[in-house]
Amino acid sequence: MADALELIPPHTGSEVSITENDNALQRQVPHNIEAEQALLGAILLNNDAYHKVSDLLKPEHFFEPIHRKIYEIAEQMVRENKVANPITLKTFLPQDERVGSMTILEYMALLSSQATTIINANDYAKSIYDLALRRALINIGEDMVNSAYDAPIDLPPTEQIEEVERQLFSVAEQGKTKGGFEGFGEAVNLAVDMAAAAHKRDGNLSGLSSGLNTLDQRMGGLQPSDLIILAGRPAMGKTSLVTNIAFNIAHAYEPEQSADGSIKAANGGVVGFFSLEMSAEQLATRIIAEQTEISSSKIRRGEITESDFNKLVQCSQMMNSIPLYIDQTGGISIAQLAARARRLKRQKGLDIIIIDYIQLMQGSKKTDNRVQEITEITTGLKALAKELNVPIIALSQLSRQVENREDKHPQLSDLRESGSIEQDADVVLFVYRDEYYLQNKLGDEASEGYAAALEKLEKARGKAEVIIAKQRHGPTGTVELGFQAEVTRFSDLAQDDYMPERIE
Repeated sequence: MADALELIPPHTGSEVSITENDNALQRQVPHNIEAEQALLGAILLNNDAYHKVSDLLKPEHFFEPIHRKIYEIAEQMVRENKVANPITLKTFLPQDERVGSMTILEYMALLSSQATTIINANDYAKSIYDLALRRALINIGEDMVNSAYDAPIDLPPTEQIEEVERQLFSVAEQGKTKGGFEGFGEAVNLAVDMAAAAHKRDGNLSGLSSGLNTLDQRMGGLQPSDLIILAGRPAMGKTSLVTNIAFNIAHAYEPEQSADGSIKAANGGVVGFFSLEMSAEQLATRIIAEQTEISSSKIRRGEITESDFNKLVQCSQMMNSIPLYIDQTGGISIAQLAARARRLKRQKGLDIIIIDYIQLMQGSKKTDNRVQEITEITTGLKALAKELNVPIIALSQLSRQVENREDKHPQLSDLRESGSIEQDADVVLFVYRDEYYLQNKLGDEASEGYAAALEKLEKARGKAEVIIAKQRHGPTGTVELGFQAEVTRFSDLAQDDYMPERIE
């Protein structure tokens, strides 16, 4: 490929370049023109080479603009089951573009004529990709230094650190800083990939399984990039429900290796749990109680038998191996939460984020306008869900006006600071237990209507409702679940086959 390299002239305005600037005293950014030429030649010679590198390499990873264009058009043609060679690509490239003294057609013909095999395509692609990452790191470093020198007075260093972390995460995940428009064809490919993953996944769900079959059937699982708000009045069990879901997802985790060498979840997932209200120990005690069916009050008081203790040991050993990570920082800001979530995904992987709960979070700047602060938080959570491509379940309080109605079933208008929460959420779920209110209204046995009230209470005992009040991509309605109050455990009703696995 040495002859072809000499045909690409140095940078002179709009012409193809091999360096970022012409000053010989400055270092050139990392690049490998020969690797790019060798890979393109292999693809033009045999389109099977594209399939070997397509999972890893995107057009923007190429250093040379003309190489990006050739790869992009070849990619489109191969995906449409068309032959990509110098003759078929010629029509879609600028006819007046020249590489040195050669036309584009002559240049592509030279690339394909000098390629002899596709065996090394993966090695060429890895080299191109790694160099693209290094160039991205250089850009981030230059921006960071310039920003540190010229930072405005009202920009604290912590915000700059968080922004650099975000950019580094983007590089680690994709090898680029993503932004701008993308072709609709790429979105279609992602949709097809999602359908294929759903077909292969347990339960044929397009999203993560919550471990509650009836809820999954109504929602299709927990969808990537969705912001899911789970709300309820105190004692309804909203924290219990998300701890159930968190454990079910982490316990079902089955990793698999992608074509690019990264690890992703075939089933279940890695869970990041931000517990702003309870400590990690309290959360662990609650999950152990749910799974062993030994009440947390007995565990805390030590009122357990030898058999119960053996269950606890067995459960704790199992829980040590599941990918459930807890951050118990109280009053965390949206910027801090985003930075820690990115870090967790980079270091351990991340498939879902759970936040307990929104009203305990803080905005980036303290303000007396709490509605404005909540708006910043929910907007930030939605943006984070899209950035990390994971579902986020965020718990929220309901206003007291629920208690003033005869019908205690919650409504969207009951959400505290409901405007932004309702608007930014893709899904809004309410947890409601009629049993709680009926128990409080029961009265004494001598009171009038006691027998009818008791009968109604018995029918509601051990049951809970999850009300899907909003769902952008599916139906609304009510899902009935079983609820064991003593161990705060939710399960599917009737069909015991769908109940989460217990520690016996």
